Amino acid sequence: MTPLLVVLGAAVGAPLRYLTDRAVQSRHQSLFPWGTFTVNLAGCLLLGGLAGAGTALPESLFALLGTGFCGALTTYSTFGYETVRLTERRAYFAAAANVVVSLAAGVGGAAFAYETVHALIS
Repeated sequence: MTPLLVVLGAAVGAPLRYLTDRAVQSRHQSLFPWGTFTVNLAGCLLLGGLAGAGTALPESLFALLGTGFCGALTTYSTFGYETVRLTERRAYFAAAANVVVSLAAGVGGAAFAYETVHALIS
């Protein structure tokens, strides 16, 4: 049953990533990959919140939302590709900012969501 839940979560997360990425990126004229940044940050916040819920969350729901949905919503490969592409265009500041801001926001967002949900549930 768990593999099916992961597939169902991914079936929603992947198209939502694509649509969100295109919608956000179309509103920005900069080289910075705002669409990928947005979906990755949203995934980190959601996954941090789910982890913060701990045992209050059924395993099946974590498989559906955490592994399936968040796994398909976020994208490390596109993050890496866009960073390399920025470097190839000699947009070194944008490439470095992509790495630093994405990692700081992702880890910080996950930690914030974890602590917030954990505090609300405890």
